[in-house]
Amino acid sequence: MTAAQPFEPVQVETLNGEASAPATRARVLVVDDDERNVLAIRTVIEDLAEVETASSGEEALRHLLKGEFAVILLDVFMPGMDGYETAQIIRQREQTKRIPIVFLSAVNKEKEHLMRGYALGAVDYVFKPVEPVVLRSKVAVFVDLYEMTQEVQRKAEQEQRLLDENLRANAERLRAEKELRRAEQRQAAIIQSLPIILYLEPLDCDPRCPHFVSGDLAAITGFTFDQVRENPSLWQERLHEEDREQALAAFAARRKTGRFSVEYRWQCADGSYRHFHDQAVLLKDSKDRPLEFAGTLTDITERRALQTQLIQAQKMDAIGKLTGGIAHDFNNLLAAVLGGLGLIERRADLGEEERRILAMTKRAADQGSELIGRLLAFARRQQLKPACIEVQSLAKAVTELLAPMLGGMVTLEWKFDEEPWCAFADQSQLELALINLIINARDSLKRGGNIVISVENRSIGADDPDELEPGDYLVLAVVDKGCGIAPDHMEKVMEPFFTTKDVGKGTGLGLSMVYGFAKQSDGAFRLQSELGKGTRAEIWLPRATATATEAADGWEAVEAAPAPTSSRRILLVDDHEEVRGTTAALLQELGHSVTEAANGAEAIEALKKIGSCDLLISDYAMPELSGTDLLRELRKVQRKLPCIIITGYAEGEAVEGRPDDVMVLSKPFTPAKLSDAILKAF
Repeated sequence: MTAAQPFEPVQVETLNGEASAPATRARVLVVDDDERNVLAIRTVIEDLAEVETASSGEEALRHLLKGEFAVILLDVFMPGMDGYETAQIIRQREQTKRIPIVFLSAVNKEKEHLMRGYALGAVDYVFKPVEPVVLRSKVAVFVDLYEMTQEVQRKAEQEQRLLDENLRANAERLRAEKELRRAEQRQAAIIQSLPIILYLEPLDCDPRCPHFVSGDLAAITGFTFDQVRENPSLWQERLHEEDREQALAAFAARRKTGRFSVEYRWQCADGSYRHFHDQAVLLKDSKDRPLEFAGTLTDITERRALQTQLIQAQKMDAIGKLTGGIAHDFNNLLAAVLGGLGLIERRADLGEEERRILAMTKRAADQGSELIGRLLAFARRQQLKPACIEVQSLAKAVTELLAPMLGGMVTLEWKFDEEPWCAFADQSQLELALINLIINARDSLKRGGNIVISVENRSIGADDPDELEPGDYLVLAVVDKGCGIAPDHMEKVMEPFFTTKDVGKGTGLGLSMVYGFAKQSDGAFRLQSELGKGTRAEIWLPRATATATEAADGWEAVEAAPAPTSSRRILLVDDHEEVRGTTAALLQELGHSVTEAANGAEAIEALKKIGSCDLLISDYAMPELSGTDLLRELRKVQRKLPCIIITGYAEGEAVEGRPDDVMVLSKPFTPAKLSDAILKAF
């Protein structure tokens, strides 16, 4: 028995013209125990199919486990398992029962033997000696039948595969179409919900009018697409006068540039103006010929409002920071001025006229301090002292103060709720705020009239759309029927230094001070005005949690004389020469021994020379070493050294790095306040 001959794989074309996997060559199994017979048979049929051989029935069954055969040439008589037994087993196995079997026999040509072979599954007999032509012919029939069967199976598989692929392709196409419809629906819903309009517009359209619009045009502008088409000049007619020239110029230039982008205000159907961003690009065909303009119209009104608020907030923050710096410098100057005036008043023997001049000078300095207070009120940096305020007593004090200023042509009328609540705020600042509002109301009444101050109890619930926190508030409203405020000025009147009054008749700090005071008091300031009809200005203040026991009269008591203190050795540090000089003189006047230093380094050297001191009084803001940094350095030499920090900044209590046992004294201060601070420092 020899080895099987190699065979060449055959490429099979599929129905769609693509090559399938190569088909294997048909195989023939020759089972015979005589090698000479096997050799002869192989020689006859080896060009028809691949020939595999077995010398016994057992070996033949092993070959059948490895694959399919076109035909089995099976010798009838073999030692061990003969051909009949082998054929019976082949027919019993599901995998091999359909393989044709041709018996090879040299004897037993009788009918009963032939019938037995056919009964066991044989399809034919070939008798030995084998006639090559007969054998070749029979084998060729079975090989052709096998190959045709294989080809039919391959084509059936190909057709099934094509059918499956077609079904999958159709399913994918349906899925893609469904997803596309969903995407289109989502896109349409998004466009409908956004403040944006998509449009297509002809190249030359004068007046301007699109021929396609997508989006909720009516919701954004108040006009339907049909209304726009019926009135092509609508767009140009409703442009804001200040933006008309810019918008028309950009529209006219778009044919040359191929694009269009401009922002403008446009009057909607309800009469209000909204900000739009209008932009478009030129669409072209495959030959670069212009077709039409495709564009978007976006409502940017809210974005503009937010930008305006942001710019306003940044401007207010910058002015607030500037105010803090101005307050520091002014407070240093006022400290020197008031300190010097106090020393002159205490030391000099002045006549009546001199004392009058000195009093006028002190009043001018006090007015400077009041101006700083107004600036700090706007910046919300002043140190407020909120308390329970009874508004009836407040009204009496304000009325008595303003009566000479209002004259006979203007009357002041207070209107109260039956039981008005008490407000929780700084009484002196509230008085100042009301005075400013009432004076503004007086100035708006060119020919005199009535000014009403109404006091109302208001409550804000958790569900109310309001900027204030939920709770109880006392509202003080100053109402006049004067000239009112122009709409263009409403956003500016609360900015510091802005005024609608004539030159020399207003500082522009009144409303800004009121606004800052209300905000810092956890309240609000609201202004309503109509040109030619009057103004209503409201101060909202939180309700006091405790009942007022007595109303503050709002006026500073006459300053008490400085309390006597024990003589102390004081190290005074301030980089402002005039403030340092007047403060040193005040301390000496109070009976203390003073060592002066202009900065932290001089103070350290001074302490080394004098050995020790009883108290350090230091300015906070100094170059290189601040007051708190200096205190830390000096306490390395003298532990538990008492200290008072003096500062011209508004937020004195927020001095950075201040130990808990260190007092803060704000400039300008009086001799009494300085003496009281020294007492508390020990």
